[in-house]
Amino acid sequence: MAPLEPWEKVLIDGETFLTNIHGTMACTNCHLGENDADKAIAHTEMIARPSEDPGTVCGSCHADISDVYPGSLHASQAGYWTTIDARNVPEDHPALEEMFGNHCASCHTTCGDCHVSQPASVGGGLIEGHVFNATPSLTRNCTACHGSRVGNEYMGKHEDIKADVHFRQGRMKCTDCHTAAEMHGDYATAGLTSEEPVHRYEGGQVPICTQCHATVGSADDAIQMHQMHGDKLSCQVCHSESYSSCDGCHVQTSEETGNPYFSTEGTYLTFFIGRNPLKSDERPYEYVTVRHIPVAPTSYSFYTDSEMANFDVLPTWAYATPHNIQRETPQNASCEACHGNADIFLTADKVKESEMVANQDVIVAEIPLPIEQLMAAIKPLPANHEFYASSLCLTCHTSGAEDTPQIPEGHAGYDQESCSTCHAMP
Repeated sequence: MAPLEPWEKVLIDGETFLTNIHGTMACTNCHLGENDADKAIAHTEMIARPSEDPGTVCGSCHADISDVYPGSLHASQAGYWTTIDARNVPEDHPALEEMFGNHCASCHTTCGDCHVSQPASVGGGLIEGHVFNATPSLTRNCTACHGSRVGNEYMGKHEDIKADVHFRQGRMKCTDCHTAAEMHGDYATAGLTSEEPVHRYEGGQVPICTQCHATVGSADDAIQMHQMHGDKLSCQVCHSESYSSCDGCHVQTSEETGNPYFSTEGTYLTFFIGRNPLKSDERPYEYVTVRHIPVAPTSYSFYTDSEMANFDVLPTWAYATPHNIQRETPQNASCEACHGNADIFLTADKVKESEMVANQDVIVAEIPLPIEQLMAAIKPLPANHEFYASSLCLTCHTSGAEDTPQIPEGHAGYDQESCSTCHAMP
């Protein structure tokens, strides 16, 4: 986002702002300083960004929010440190704190960065003449920070790739899915977790597609693939298209100016399905979409004089939830578009040799069989089962009654009603 001109950053709409509840308060209530016509005196001990300390200023009216916000991922930036600490050793921590202060800390977000101005990390500047907006702007706030991946994908800024269907047809904003409770760090209310999360994929899925698409995968779902794949695939596996991946981010400071800067080895579009590296009760999927994140063993070497000691602890092809959802995609066009199609799976040949160990839990060793091979391997129900309802299949095939063969381990997630979908009568 292009920075605003200085006069644009400070212009206050005298008419609109004064009708706003915050406009009834004196400037010094939040910014301190002195109530004086002389600029130099007025700015004495002025606080330019009062919401840097939300408990003192915002908390006087919004205590329910300011009490929890310091623990939010937007404020604490815990997600960064979770991965930085995992890949490095404690003795490098002081150097990494310097690195973080130079390159990462500016992404810390205050109340004002969302509700009254553009985020400081993109240059700041009032959005509507100091009027406080209860709902942040999609472009001036949310994607001002989350633009290179989320914003570009969601709004269709990649050539030949359509905007997310929720934006294209519904003009939905970020806040239509990401609730205020989630953004403010009230994670228990949001349904994410009762603790402060250490990264954005910890705990429950918030938001989750079934909040709106409640019948998906249920007995009332008319789409057979939803029922057959159930919790085996994340929604994005079938309903995303190509999205951004990045390589090798390196951070350092300029020898000439001393200013911090970063460089990446490349940004490109990918679509890969990998094994789920974050498998849990909340995310039980076998397969998820994964994207390459811009980390390399030498990313922080300018500060630590070494490579990351524990680089292989975390995958470089990470769990991803691309924001470019489509009803129809190349991979859900037919069964064959996925089954037997090695191009869309993260197989070992697509991973750098130096990153094989890091991604061992994500690499797909064997892609799903082509449909014709899969069907050829399926045995029909014996003729003497013709009077049994499919709902009874697992009565014997999980209990081993009368020496019946056990249901294969790979079928454990299938609903018992679906047995006869594949195992038809001869």
